[in-house]
Amino acid sequence: MPMKPDEMTQMLALTTRKGVGSVRWQKPAWIDFLPPCNHACPAGEDIQAWLALAQAGRDEDAWRKLVENNPLPATHGRACYHPCESSCNRAALDAPIAIHAVERWLGDLASAEGWTVPVVAASGKRVLVVGAGPAGLSCAWHLARWGHAVEIRDQNPNPGGMMAYGIPEYRLPRAGLAQEIARITALTGVTLRCGERVADVAQARRDGGFDAAFVAVGAQLGNHFDIPAVDGRHFVDAVSVLEQVRRDEHPALGRVVVVVGGGNVAMDAARTARRLGADEAVLVYRRDAAHLGAHPQEAAEAFAEGVKIKWVSTVQQFGAGGVVIEKMALGADGSVTPTGETERLAADSVLLAVGEHADLSLLSATPGAAIVQGVVEVGADMMTGEAGVFAGGDCIGGARTMTAAVGHGKAAARTIDAWLRGERYVHRTSNRIVEYDDLHLPGYLEAPRSRQPELPLQARAGFGEVVAGLSPRQAHFEAARCLSCGNCFECDNCYAACPETAIRRLGRGQGYAVDAELCTGCAVCFEQCPCHAIEMVPDNETATRLGSLGEPLAPVRFMVRP
Repeated sequence: MPMKPDEMTQMLALTTRKGVGSVRWQKPAWIDFLPPCNHACPAGEDIQAWLALAQAGRDEDAWRKLVENNPLPATHGRACYHPCESSCNRAALDAPIAIHAVERWLGDLASAEGWTVPVVAASGKRVLVVGAGPAGLSCAWHLARWGHAVEIRDQNPNPGGMMAYGIPEYRLPRAGLAQEIARITALTGVTLRCGERVADVAQARRDGGFDAAFVAVGAQLGNHFDIPAVDGRHFVDAVSVLEQVRRDEHPALGRVVVVVGGGNVAMDAARTARRLGADEAVLVYRRDAAHLGAHPQEAAEAFAEGVKIKWVSTVQQFGAGGVVIEKMALGADGSVTPTGETERLAADSVLLAVGEHADLSLLSATPGAAIVQGVVEVGADMMTGEAGVFAGGDCIGGARTMTAAVGHGKAAARTIDAWLRGERYVHRTSNRIVEYDDLHLPGYLEAPRSRQPELPLQARAGFGEVVAGLSPRQAHFEAARCLSCGNCFECDNCYAACPETAIRRLGRGQGYAVDAELCTGCAVCFEQCPCHAIEMVPDNETATRLGSLGEPLAPVRFMVRP
């Protein structure tokens, strides 16, 4: 069988290897890749950037970089479940960076020093924000910084939403939260009206002459199960109990409290019951530990404080004799099936923590705003089907966390700002994520993770804060543990390693440049960059010349930030 001509063509070695040769076919490029911590943050914080500033001792600059995306750092440093740390590449070496602890320290320092941010000239546009929870406050913060007048209305007597009424004092003290909220509401152009319920968004928008509205009412109503209650007993919403306690009320729950549920609210309710004087707080959860909805740290703290749990069980009935609990069978597919096997457990009160939903009646007169399965439908621009009416936070579903809500508020503010100017916001394209295997770490020092002091178990009788913050020395040390994944920190490794002295320093903060007359494309700089801030990219002139010979260049991963 005759051989085809293209099967006899030899591959030119220039295009199949790194290194030097008669022709330079590649060259180094410094690219800001995406650190995994940034990618994992629901609020979209530039974590690597503010950690670098904190590491350098530029604390106020670090705080300013942080609040470009999240106006509540002290709050998040306490109550966020920090998914950024679960993605931290440092975990492959010793332990993740304690990002939340440094964030808390910066937030507390800003409150103590009275730091704030400037706002631009007034735009003449007015926006109504319904709900003073994390989504609404975040949206107001960004819109005010960009010159828009914002009026926040909330039906509660104080702002904060579930941060103020749903997170117990031992996790999030009211004084610190109030300071951060006050910084937001003190911005020029922001008006806060608490104790004022918005029954109709469309009407409120017309009456107030608002150019746009952002609905961020949150999910503050507890869900219910159809469980029989006899002998005059009744179930209590766990959310209501948490709210009462935050209002300095002390509901009488009795000696034994049963909490139905396995999420974070259930854990908070059980720990709160113990602090209110209950001898026992027992969780009844329909699945096993592998399916527990609560954050592992939150669950571990609850169990350490004496909270008990009945796994793979449900409550059948509640009466004077306590609760009747039925054991369930858990299938391989996660389904649960009744077994008919029951037991009775003494209980003075039963709290339901089986999820929450939002009251969306305020959108009933807004026909363009569709509500499907209890959540508001929004597009990629956070706008409902009604022009100028946007929504975010718990009321649009998804991950119902404080940090996700803050991210929604920021995203909505960006699109509202563009919409008010007659434009369309386009989110910039991010470069690829840098994983641990991308890093070039010829050597590193083990640096134990800084730990925040905690109150001993026997001292947790009241609602005082359980976890203390880092010291300034600890915070700076912890920030210095960051590997700066994907972003150049001017370590000079490339400068020192270049065999042709082709790399020039441009000055602190300016990075490096390559002398094209000297660079051979050997990739030594790429191999010596510890954080993978350098990528070898095709030399355009050489690529054109080689392409004319009909020879394909080896694929190169390269994405340019616009």
